[in-house]
Amino acid sequence: MNLPLYDTTIHGGGMWSKVISRGKTLRLTDSEGGANVSMLLYNAHEHLERYNMPDTLKGQQIFYLTAPYCLHSDMGRIFCSITQDTAGWHDTVCGCSDAATIARKYGRRTYQEARNAFYRNGKDNFIIELAKWGLGKRDLVPNLNFFSKVATDHEGNLTFHPQAAKAGAVIDLRFEMDTLVILNTCQHPLDPNPEYDPKPVNLSVFTTEAPGPDDPCRCSCPENARAFINTEDYYHLCA
Repeated sequence: MNLPLYDTTIHGGGMWSKVISRGKTLRLTDSEGGANVSMLLYNAHEHLERYNMPDTLKGQQIFYLTAPYCLHSDMGRIFCSITQDTAGWHDTVCGCSDAATIARKYGRRTYQEARNAFYRNGKDNFIIELAKWGLGKRDLVPNLNFFSKVATDHEGNLTFHPQAAKAGAVIDLRFEMDTLVILNTCQHPLDPNPEYDPKPVNLSVFTTEAPGPDDPCRCSCPENARAFINTEDYYHLCA
């Protein structure tokens, strides 16, 4: 992979949003271990098209994300494909923290009391970043949680695995569409850590080659193959 076009570190509890164009790869790196990256995805040119959790899971018959799975939109297209993953398991169903969750687990620490050391939460961070793009609460959909492993048993009970996120773990998201990416690095809502201690994450963006007909993500299941065709048709018609 070439040198990054963009590189930055998001501090623990931080937020970030940018448009990543088709043909670019976003690399997320868990800098210290124990990170969580909550993410939302929208069509950069038509924000009504956004990440669809049910279609992503049922089409690929999965519960969690790893390579070579894909992230689907609600229009039957693919936002991005996971081309590399050293973590191996990323939560898709648990959502993000909110102010009440943080207060219940860690107490209250406001900006007026602690300035930049105040306690942030995922929902409010999402809303702040969404507002920069003319979006708001009504545009919130179920989010992804990268670097967080949550398993389920036969009764549907969810268990968070705090040792799953290792320092240096990497996931590469190759974007197949021009995508508005909204993310924050607040702790996972099921994180059992009794302390408020969100971890930093490094973000890098690279130029990558277009996927070919034998691409592992395209070929991983028939639904992904069809979604790649839908995505390519969309760009041919819009060219």
